[in-house]
Amino acid sequence: MAHNSIPRWTIAAPVLAWAAIAASSAAGGHSLYLALLGVLLAGTVFAAVHHAEVVAHKVGEPFGTLILAIAVTVIEVALIISFMLGGGEEKLALARDTIFSAIMITCNGILGICLLLGGLRHREQNFQLSGAKAALTVLAAISVLALVLPNYGTSQPGPLLSSSQLAFTGVVSLVLYGAFVFVQTIRHRDYFLVEGSRDEDVHAPPPSNKVSLLAVAMLLVCLVAVVTLAKLLSPSIESFVVDAGAPAAVVGIIIAALVLLPEGLAAANAARADRVQTSLNLALGSALASIGLTIPTVAMIFVFMGEPLILGLEIKETIFLLLTLVACSLSLSVGRTTILQGIVHLVIFASFVFFAISP
Repeated sequence: MAHNSIPRWTIAAPVLAWAAIAASSAAGGHSLYLALLGVLLAGTVFAAVHHAEVVAHKVGEPFGTLILAIAVTVIEVALIISFMLGGGEEKLALARDTIFSAIMITCNGILGICLLLGGLRHREQNFQLSGAKAALTVLAAISVLALVLPNYGTSQPGPLLSSSQLAFTGVVSLVLYGAFVFVQTIRHRDYFLVEGSRDEDVHAPPPSNKVSLLAVAMLLVCLVAVVTLAKLLSPSIESFVVDAGAPAAVVGIIIAALVLLPEGLAAANAARADRVQTSLNLALGSALASIGLTIPTVAMIFVFMGEPLILGLEIKETIFLLLTLVACSLSLSVGRTTILQGIVHLVIFASFVFFAISP
């Protein structure tokens, strides 16, 4: 990214999205129009992430990481709420399904692709073991406390949580994620950098004030457009999943994949460029942000609304979660990666998708 300009497509995507939104009443539910909305939704998500990265680079750490994480969380929560509101009891588990899908996509799909691509091109790749261990420790704690423990409460039959339990889970998730961000960006920043380097982005000059202000404005435009597009598309996506005979949990996979696609592409490109440390930071950081910020936000909304929320995973998903945590711990236990770890994680991810579609 040039420090004094913004790619034209990142402005064109939200502008076209708003034009399509304005034409919604005239277009109705035409299939071509819905397909166009889907393309524009994906493009606007990419544009939003790009503008968030511009702002994050301008303000520096630790606020830059928080801005990017918050922007992605806003998109994810907006999509979740758009699908859940007015959806009845069958939608109470959508937040859980989306968060769980995000973990599986980042820790198996994105991580597997990065390790495979990097191994094929560079045979072995090295990374900072201390940073990976820190991220996995926090991820294991949040995911088990938020997605497994709710099944075993007694004051409220699992997988539901009482209002006080839901609020406590949200606070705990936020505290753990905040502690991780503090360690990653301030206290032990060197754990997450290429060994021997003080700053991975030292070569990239910060954007100008004009570009930064434009990025802030376009980020807001993109986020509102994403929310509106999601509201327009949610009935069609749900109908498509039902017509395909797939379970409702597939909707969560679609939401998580859409939100994580920009970071996934960036991580894969970094692995091909022999920067596996950056790939790990993006993959594990996306998983932590997805669960560490989305759960507190969704919990706050549902506690305020007084509505029930299902967070506890079913047995099959719990097995996949524990397998993923064990596989990540073993794959990233020696500070070196090869194609073998990539293949293992991709097989786990393929199994997750297969059993989600064909339970």
